[in-house]
Amino acid sequence: MEATCNGSKDSSPVFYLVGIPSLLESLFLLVFLIFLLISLLILVGNELILVAEVAEPSLHKPRYFFLINLSALDILSTTTTVPKILSLFLLGDQYLSFSACFLQMHLFHGLNCSEAFILVVMACDRYVAICCPLHYLVHMTPQTNAALAASAWLTALLLPIPAVLQTFHMAFNNTVHIYHCFCDHLAAVQASCSDTTPQTFMGFCIAMVVSFLPLLLVLLSYAHILASVLRISSREGHSKAFSTCSSHLLVGTYYSSIAIAYVAYRADLPLDFHIMDNVVHAILTPVLSALICTLRNKDVKAAITKITCPQDPGHSGDP
Repeated sequence: MEATCNGSKDSSPVFYLVGIPSLLESLFLLVFLIFLLISLLILVGNELILVAEVAEPSLHKPRYFFLINLSALDILSTTTTVPKILSLFLLGDQYLSFSACFLQMHLFHGLNCSEAFILVVMACDRYVAICCPLHYLVHMTPQTNAALAASAWLTALLLPIPAVLQTFHMAFNNTVHIYHCFCDHLAAVQASCSDTTPQTFMGFCIAMVVSFLPLLLVLLSYAHILASVLRISSREGHSKAFSTCSSHLLVGTYYSSIAIAYVAYRADLPLDFHIMDNVVHAILTPVLSALICTLRNKDVKAAITKITCPQDPGHSGDP
């Protein structure tokens, strides 16, 4: 059933973020502290990764170039949503302007799409490295890597535009209650007075494109990698190949949360489930990305240690 719009055509709506409806106000401070700690871990961890990968010459390789892109995406994605979430739970700052809401919506979904595509590129990089090692340097040139990364960024940032523009032109009341902690696409659509079917369908289609299609490509790449690994006779070769790509495969499971967010809206599930699914995706995905995909790498850990704990030259030798 559609709501009746009472908003004036001459003024822009103001969005009111309800947050998590069933969460007790007495728990707001605890939630704020948890989110603050996680966001600091994301920012500090990814900034260390970026500095290490740029400063350490041994990490100037294609696979680390894509990890730099992944860390940059995690930082940008976190700063797009988390400050408003922290402000909401600490200060009760629940209002967003019309333009700020749609800017946050586009950046959040665009950056998440970029991360999905970067993970596909990383999987393809591992496929070439393991299945076609003699051709790796020929195919994965700096120019090719830059073009792949730029394509992932550009395509993903353009992909959400149709859905965001459609939502932008929907009818809203002067004060719009968004049942979410930030300006999510489906939450804004559900708060509109217009018919939500076209926007929900378009959002669902985009979610499928950036979740199931990349996941299929990642699984296909690792299926070929698995077949090649099983042909390696040495146990050391097995271990090295699996350790190279296992972290990427684990992070690839995050695609499902994108699809779940849209599928859940069409199911009869509690409102808090929709909100928490997106909030957990926005907060925990960058943490898992840094911990599993990057910090498990011994070369990256060694570079970070070298930067944060430099050896004293006077104590480097034997006594």
